[in-house]
Amino acid sequence: MKLVDIGVNLANSQFKSDLVEVLARARDAGVATLVLTGTSETSSEQIQGLANKLSTEFPAMLFTTVGVHPHEASDYSARTSDRLRDLATQPGAVAIGETGLDFNRDYSPRDSQEMAFQAQLELAAEMQLPVFMHERDAHQRQFEILKHYRDQLTDGVIHCFTGDKTALFNYLDLNLHIGITGWICDERRGAELQRLVHNIPLNRLMLETDAPYLLPRNITPKPVSRRNEPAYLPWVLEGVAAHRAETPETIAAATTATAVKFFRLSN
Repeated sequence: MKLVDIGVNLANSQFKSDLVEVLARARDAGVATLVLTGTSETSSEQIQGLANKLSTEFPAMLFTTVGVHPHEASDYSARTSDRLRDLATQPGAVAIGETGLDFNRDYSPRDSQEMAFQAQLELAAEMQLPVFMHERDAHQRQFEILKHYRDQLTDGVIHCFTGDKTALFNYLDLNLHIGITGWICDERRGAELQRLVHNIPLNRLMLETDAPYLLPRNITPKPVSRRNEPAYLPWVLEGVAAHRAETPETIAAATTATAVKFFRLSN
């Protein structure tokens, strides 16, 4: 099976000491493609540099998004849009984001989050790139904003979906894709997602680790480190398959095909 991990925070300092080994383990585990997540101007630049630096050893494996996470929205300006536009034209850049709203932690004021989100939706529409989106405790407002922009957008994915049935069906009604992480492997926090995941059409489903976060709790034997990494994506696949009618092989093939089409990947 060849898998696509649509959300990896490879610029995170937890990967600094063994980056090549992490990617080699991912490749050995059948994770053929990684989409590296940009969460700020700085991290978007960093992951593009990493992808370029590692392209010889890991050809056609690493792609990037460019964007500003809602936690960083206070720093967003017209200059930010200009810089993201430039970064989005670089080889291997495949989406705008991580953008969206986070009313759970409110690290940035909500009006700043909404401004930054709308600016990045406008940029995605202008460049005809898909949108990689975050959302926490902000479904209704994010849904309202997305309804306004949806006809202008090529595609969008709600990454690391952990919402309720209303949120899931509203996002599906907008013809959005849904990214599932190791949250579904958590018998404590993931119970509602386990009940909902069968409702996601197979051609709208994608898999991700969100590494180094959200280590799947179904890994056996349990790793010594709590750090998640792309090599553990097959355990997310197993977690999804446990609550759907399809086999892991069918889900793997479908989610890979969906990710390749969604991000227009060349592999």
